[in-house]
Amino acid sequence: MNNRRFARTVGWLALPCVIAAGLMAWYVTRQPATPFEPAQAASFDPALVSRGEYVARLSDCVACHSLPDKAPFAGGLEMATPLGAIHATNITPDPTHGIGTYSLADFDRAVRHGVAPGGRRLYPAMPYPSYAKLSDDDIQAMYAFFMKGVQPANQPNIPSDIPWPLNMRWPIALWNGLFAPTATYAANPNQDALWNRGAYIVQGPGHCGSCHTPRGLAFNEKALDDSGKPFLAGALLDGWYAPSLRQDPNSGLGRWSEPEIVQFLKTGRNQHAVVYGSMTEAFNNSTQFMADDDLAAIARYLKSLPGDPQRDGTPWQYVTADARPDAPGAHTYATRCASCHGADGKGQPEWMPPLAGATSALVKETASAINITLNGAQRVVAAGVPDAYRMPAFREQLSDQEIADVLTYVRGTWGNQGGAVDAKAVGKLRGHTDPASSSPIILHMR
Repeated sequence: MNNRRFARTVGWLALPCVIAAGLMAWYVTRQPATPFEPAQAASFDPALVSRGEYVARLSDCVACHSLPDKAPFAGGLEMATPLGAIHATNITPDPTHGIGTYSLADFDRAVRHGVAPGGRRLYPAMPYPSYAKLSDDDIQAMYAFFMKGVQPANQPNIPSDIPWPLNMRWPIALWNGLFAPTATYAANPNQDALWNRGAYIVQGPGHCGSCHTPRGLAFNEKALDDSGKPFLAGALLDGWYAPSLRQDPNSGLGRWSEPEIVQFLKTGRNQHAVVYGSMTEAFNNSTQFMADDDLAAIARYLKSLPGDPQRDGTPWQYVTADARPDAPGAHTYATRCASCHGADGKGQPEWMPPLAGATSALVKETASAINITLNGAQRVVAAGVPDAYRMPAFREQLSDQEIADVLTYVRGTWGNQGGAVDAKAVGKLRGHTDPASSSPIILHMR
């Protein structure tokens, strides 16, 4: 009798566990809903393919899915994660290694929800939390482009280096439930059409927050739109500091006008800065190809995002009296840097960017200043013309201490208040980064 009662008790206790396990299994293996189910015949009208090419430009698909001297969109780019390296996949219409067998519904689930056919979860290095905001029309257009506007590439995908059991993907479904939205962009009725277009591009296809929004402990973006203060407030990622895109006068765009933002996105430079780091790839293959109206919309939206005076402090102003020729690093600056950036730090706009008032010299994060000094700048190609002036790599010419000294000098001169640079930080980045390639990824789609 006691044995039967014990068995019944165990059974009743086990039942909720079985139900919970079943619900969990259903949740992590379910296929997200898509408006393109049941399967429907996709249109490959030439005008739609052309529209899809533009959406792919807006979305900067090439930055991750292409490598120099390789077939466009054939994948292979290595991306470091806290768990190990992963590689971007082949997204050409190759039926074996690419997405040639994807239906429109399959494509939609992969792009907007991060779920490949068969229920395989994509790592959120694919910015589907942002792409979720893409409109149905833009998804259809982009699908048409990748199916008919891209040449198939018989290029196998490279497996990730993440070890078992960390490489199990079902937990990503739980991550998605917590951090990945599923709704498309909803226009703000209190704003005009230009603002809403800019918000759509920045939050959705442009996925600007992937680099410029700080991450939480779960590597989630702390905010995905302007309803959150951390949105586009600046973030450290992959050895670069992506600055604030809000109206922060020191760490962001507070001193930039709307036309200057448009100029930067269109030409790769303005009187304040020249593109470098990861932004070079975004410019080379994405922003310079955007329509002028869309660039104006982006600028309008970004200028509407308030800064944080408490974080940024007193707005930067140029100071001449703090140039100290006898300070550590001053001689290195005079002999290595001044010919381009000027003895006064004002550069030669719009070709040689100023270091006086540069974001990299005002924020506490030192990664960008160290990285570009060590490794130089990737070539900028504007309107098909490679730049004639590039930041050279100094990793072979200067020691860790010399780089630390010259950057400390720059970050403490002309009113800059970024603070000192530690030689140990230089050594750490020296060991984990490589010189910038002089062969940028430049994709001529069609």
